[in-house]
Amino acid sequence: MSDIATAFVDFAGEWIVSGAALADDEGLETAIVLSLFTDRRANADDELPGALNQRRGWWGDSFADVPGDRIGSRLWLLAREKQVPVVLQRAKEYAQEALQWLIEDGIARQVTVQAEVVRTGVLGLAIEIVRPRVPVARFRFEAFWKGA
Repeated sequence: MSDIATAFVDFAGEWIVSGAALADDEGLETAIVLSLFTDRRANADDELPGALNQRRGWWGDSFADVPGDRIGSRLWLLAREKQVPVVLQRAKEYAQEALQWLIEDGIARQVTVQAEVVRTGVLGLAIEIVRPRVPVARFRFEAFWKGA
């Protein structure tokens, strides 16, 4: 089964075109991009950014095959946070949480995440996926951070 190839380009998800059609992705990149950069619903105890106090999330989570299963990550909660070590730790935890399904579904044996400030205003995520009988997959993403 393949997905429409989606890449993280210029701080946004972008479909990849191949000739006159959309490209397919037989690997993990699209799944990882959607897992990390789709807004997961905030937990009840999460501090919400902005004045609107919206918990966001994907409507499809209401119809999950596994009760309580949620798509996306809570990285969006950090968009206006300061670039300090405790926030980097939360970014790592949120990314790890978003990719945990790879282990639960038997796609990966291990998922490792590292978070760093690449430069002022940019959060870097280095992802390593260890799968059975397949070479280790490595991905690197940079996301814009609004609260410098």
